[in-house]
Amino acid sequence: MPKKGPESHHVVPNPKGGWDVKRGGSERASGHFELKSDAVNIGRQISRNQGTEFRIHNRDGRIAQSDSHGNDPSPPKG
Repeated sequence: MPKKGPESHHVVPNPKGGWDVKRGGSERASGHFELKSDAVNIGRQISRNQGTEFRIHNRDGRIAQSDSHGNDPSPPKG
């Protein structure tokens, strides 16, 4: 049986304005914020608490930054 990929949380633009924090694959937002910085701060806390990947998207929807707060079986060397 294939291993399930890491869970994730995302900061994404809301079509009506502001920014949402969403769990990967979820339609409902965990939180809505006017400022992207507020969404990033709360999203990062949620991601750390739940040990998930954290992805911050630009206004165009593309991923601008990614952090791993999970148990990475092969962390980068360096």
